Amino acid sequence: MASAELELQGAMVARLKADAPLTSLISGRVYDQPPADLNGVVPAATYPYVTLGEAQTIRDDATCVRGGEIYLTLHAWSRAVGFPEVKRIADAVADSLHDAPLALATNRLNSIEYRQTRVFRDPDGITSHAVIEFVAFTEKP
Repeated sequence: MASAELELQGAMVARLKADAPLTSLISGRVYDQPPADLNGVVPAATYPYVTLGEAQTIRDDATCVRGGEIYLTLHAWSRAVGFPEVKRIADAVADSLHDAPLALATNRLNSIEYRQTRVFRDPDGITSHAVIEFVAFTEKP
């Protein structure tokens, strides 16, 4: 049986890549890790795109049920001038995943909820960056 976190990651990526409004903004560019330059250092992906970020699972068992809370972070990246593009992408990600009926192979997703977005300019002074946070509640059969 795979971990709920890993199964959820796969379901989220599939949903985001199939989401028409998001695809119109990022052309399906959703990465676990974006392609890097020849030195393996600088992302070489075409902007804009979305990446999977940090995740944390907290076990939350109840009577006769093994469950967990999974805190998930996604990142949106843009090189367009200002914040409008990255904010549109972040909104599309939130709309796609909030309360989404994601099917997991061996675990059960009770719900996934959008929590918050932070938007800022990266230190390079060029890249706009959005951090989009969710929490999912899962159970093991």
